[in-house]
Amino acid sequence: MKRGVHAILYAFFHADETLDRAAMRRQVELCLTADVAGIAALGLATEVAKLSFSERCMLMDWVGEDVDGAKPLGFTIYGQSVAEQVAMLRQAEQAGADWLILQPPQVGTYDAEEYLAFFSRVMDATALPTAIQNAPQYLGRGLSDADIDVLRRRHANFTLIKAEATPHDARRLKAMAGRDFLVFNGRGGLDMIDCLDGGCDGFLLAPDLVDYSASVMRHYDLGLREDALVQYGRVLPAISFIMRSLEHLICYGKRIFAARAGLEVFDRAPALRPDLRELQQMNRLLAELGHFPQPGPSGP
Repeated sequence: MKRGVHAILYAFFHADETLDRAAMRRQVELCLTADVAGIAALGLATEVAKLSFSERCMLMDWVGEDVDGAKPLGFTIYGQSVAEQVAMLRQAEQAGADWLILQPPQVGTYDAEEYLAFFSRVMDATALPTAIQNAPQYLGRGLSDADIDVLRRRHANFTLIKAEATPHDARRLKAMAGRDFLVFNGRGGLDMIDCLDGGCDGFLLAPDLVDYSASVMRHYDLGLREDALVQYGRVLPAISFIMRSLEHLICYGKRIFAARAGLEVFDRAPALRPDLRELQQMNRLLAELGHFPQPGPSGP
């Protein structure tokens, strides 16, 4: 996996709630123009739980076609059984995935050994590098540091943890993981500089502000920490607004990206519907953010 900021795509729909092929392609083009480290799809920002099995497969094919090897490509593997997750990872392999992110199944609540056995069977089914999305605040279940260490010892292809961690927790995770095991964070980029100081190797972020976030991390990695802090300070109010909740991210984060990208948002129910006062705050933030970097005439 490549160090840096990777974009996890939104799902864009038509007014009839079917997936919008053109908007998905445009989203990939803009993320590539922003020079992200990689692109991924089918995570929480992609509203994966609202997508049917066939829609998830279709999105994998679309994104694989549009990325076309330009950047590392990852897919979240969502499914309620080992068989469903293995079927999804086979589709991901065919679509050109370079790595996979496993989510725990969303059926029932079980002890750690049950989840470890589940993840082990899925990891055994692929040679691709795999991550686990460890986000109990969003998914309702997660792994302890000890559980993560058990899986690392079992599976050489388990190389990354995708966390939703505070700087303190990110620092602890990286200290436990060591150099050869990567820690990527999310949370929309909240506390980004502090998380980098704590050893985070990258971020997996929705694309609303990914051009800013990618630039912040590039400056940080070049040793230009003060410049990174200035850039981060400019975008922090928007990050804080977007990340009030997962539903807020999907409602307003997607609309911020769409406004910056020249796209239109249609929600797939059930959804948080936009509020007039929140939209007014969003528009004030947009005035500071400007448009998303555009591809040149020949494309990204």
